[in-house]
Amino acid sequence: MSILRTTWRRALTAAAAALLAGSGLAAVPAAAEAAVSCSASYAKSWDNGSAFGANITVTNTGDPLTTWTLSFDFPDNQVITQMWGGVPAPAAPTPAGAAVTVKPESYNARQGTGATWTVGFNGTYTGGANTAPAVSCAGNGGGGTQQALVVSSTGVSVREGNTGAFTVRLQAQPSGNVTVTSTAGTGDGDITVTGGASLTFTTANWNTPQTVTLSAAEDTDRTNGTRPITVASSGLPSVTVTATEADNDGPSTGGAAPSLRVSGNRLVTSMGATYRLLGVNRASGEFACVQGKGMWDSGPVDQASVDAMKAWNIHAVRIPLNEECWNGTTGTPSGAAYQQNVKDYVALLVANGITPIVEMHWSHGQYTGQGTGCSDTAATCQKPMPDAQYAPTFWTGLANAFKGNNAVVFDLFNEPYPDAAANWNATAGWTCWRDGGTCTGITYQVAGMQSLVDAVRATGATNVIMLGGLTWSNDLSQWLTYKPTDPTGNLMAAWHTYNFNSCSNVSCWDSQVGAVAAQVPVHAGEIGQNSCAHDYIDQVMAWADAHGVGYTAWTWNPWGCSQGNVLIEDYAGTPTSTYGAGFKVQAV
Repeated sequence: MSILRTTWRRALTAAAAALLAGSGLAAVPAAAEAAVSCSASYAKSWDNGSAFGANITVTNTGDPLTTWTLSFDFPDNQVITQMWGGVPAPAAPTPAGAAVTVKPESYNARQGTGATWTVGFNGTYTGGANTAPAVSCAGNGGGGTQQALVVSSTGVSVREGNTGAFTVRLQAQPSGNVTVTSTAGTGDGDITVTGGASLTFTTANWNTPQTVTLSAAEDTDRTNGTRPITVASSGLPSVTVTATEADNDGPSTGGAAPSLRVSGNRLVTSMGATYRLLGVNRASGEFACVQGKGMWDSGPVDQASVDAMKAWNIHAVRIPLNEECWNGTTGTPSGAAYQQNVKDYVALLVANGITPIVEMHWSHGQYTGQGTGCSDTAATCQKPMPDAQYAPTFWTGLANAFKGNNAVVFDLFNEPYPDAAANWNATAGWTCWRDGGTCTGITYQVAGMQSLVDAVRATGATNVIMLGGLTWSNDLSQWLTYKPTDPTGNLMAAWHTYNFNSCSNVSCWDSQVGAVAAQVPVHAGEIGQNSCAHDYIDQVMAWADAHGVGYTAWTWNPWGCSQGNVLIEDYAGTPTSTYGAGFKVQAV
């Protein structure tokens, strides 16, 4: 997107211009009174009578912005439950009918002249009115020089024996060539700049991102070392990118996936080596049997498809499953045929050194409250909690199938949201999450996480168990308080994060997820962004790398980027642009 040049300050004298020309430096706009302005428009994207979604389209109509603020007063009793592209105050869920201000996320604060971007949210309301608010926009140009270095991420993971990368561009068009250097500072000497150490930007290519490639040499330690990379150009503020070595604690090529257990706040192998799960989700087991699409959405789960994953250095695959199809109560294939397909795929992954994470994704029970995905009683969509009727049977069967093979990890339930069903009463939500039974807003009897842990352990299985938090697994705020008891000590927290979630910034990750990760292992079972770009997941992976948190991206299915969060164009592993390509660069 073209960014118009700002007006030069008239005080720039001919002598100063001559000095710049003689020194070989590119002239940049000097400090000026920035003529900043922006506009915003509000439009609902859907409305079902009690819940709705809306988008706010924002346009920079003036000089480049360093930050911006949106303001609006809800005229009725609307509540924001989730927001992406911005951070609301008060925090979501907002009070009914609140006056709301929205600040940018770190990745979209700076906007060039003419830039257009979107802030979106989901919400609820009661009564018949859902009147659209008037939205105002205010911007700040910083009052300083408009030229700057723009990097794609200030944190990059570089897997040992492989490479990582970030991109650099200029914020505004220069008057001549600009040289940008990237220099490694004091830190882990295994990390080096191996490409793009010196980049040249011209009046023609200033806004085209150029790549800086980092490499991490193989070593014998298991330390995730760091090294600062200084990105600099004469006359401009430098930017520091922190490169973190992701030690290749995974199994060696050709070896089977290791047996895993929990030790303090670490996931470890049977030999005690720290092991972080890095990989992808392979969706379709949750829906194929109830949508008539055949097992695995008719896609391959053979050696060639696994080899494509291994080429990305994937060593964990999360496999969503359907409760009723496993139990044989509905769908085709179901029962024994469905179970055998799952067992075969798990065995193939383990043999190839890849940790399978098997999880219950869709389940039985009719729910029509806040956040509902369908009105069906059958397992055709995501429900707020697992049901007491069939879920214990599912986990008893799955645990019996894989007990004795601790290379397999159990993820008890995908994205619980009993807090939404309880009208965002956190105590009711967390109590339902742990204890189940009769829960506020849920018409069926619920299987709490404690009962499902008990069902697994009653079989004798000691496999590591993951437990996702509230608000579709995005909220871990009281996970430690309500953590179920487990005689084996093999529990870890599951966390999901997308750009449209409430906990979608470093401050929240530090205060909430980091607090849990200090006591138990945490795995980000789903990461993604619905734009099919990778700027958000870049930040997630950098934070996770620095805090010892694993992650599996959504999703290894060739469904097209129009759906967002799609990593591949085909099962041969061709990455999508730019989401898949960005994840592959960062995660290897």
